[in-house]
Amino acid sequence: MSSLALLEQMSNYSTEMVDAARANDWDRLTRLERQVASLRDRLGVEEALGFPGRPRQMSEDERKKKMALIRRILDDDKEVRVHTEPWMDNVRQLLSGGARARNVRSAYSDPDAS
Repeated sequence: MSSLALLEQMSNYSTEMVDAARANDWDRLTRLERQVASLRDRLGVEEALGFPGRPRQMSEDERKKKMALIRRILDDDKEVRVHTEPWMDNVRQLLSGGARARNVRSAYSDPDAS
């Protein structure tokens, strides 16, 4: 699979990730993120080693398409973060609140009362 084909698939998944994030479908978002990560890793390896039967130089049109795909993926990532960061902040607050409550109980509890 060419680098452009891999990027196109990554872009398709990233668009689906936006939809999943908007719908608060965290399971789907996680699955899609793993698929994108797998393609990203494959792209890195294949670009480092070269694609079999494919010249290393891209045409100007291919280069422009590649840049557009990367921009689209980055824009999608930004949109996903708009939806996930508030949720992650809530999770952090819940977790830190639980730790804080344990610390308060520990600090003010009677060690002899068991």
